[in-house]
Amino acid sequence: QVQLVESGGGLVQPGGSLRLSCAASGFTFSSYAMSWYRQAPGKERELVAIISSTGGSTKYGDSVKGRFTISRDNVKNTMYLQMNSLKPEDTAVYYCNQGSRWGQGTQVFVSS
Repeated sequence: QVQLVESGGGLVQPGGSLRLSCAASGFTFSSYAMSWYRQAPGKERELVAIISSTGGSTKYGDSVKGRFTISRDNVKNTMYLQMNSLKPEDTAVYYCNQGSRWGQGTQVFVSS
């Protein structure tokens, strides 16, 4: 049974940091590129970052470049998203994705 389980969301002040995790199971994690998406209220889901199967290649959405870092641990079958210099506009539900597989999401709320 394929599972993607996100964690690490919460409330943070502008300028703060959070680290999201996505624990994967039920498939060969190390064989697949993985992605983070987010969806803010009233907006379409948008791509945040992608990481290759080995972790050697990454790409970021323009709105998060230079502030967010995607990484993965293929031994732990876990993907991460380090989010720094958070802004109110980063408020969204963040989803872990591999192809047609989605996690349940974790809420990030940036507010003073």
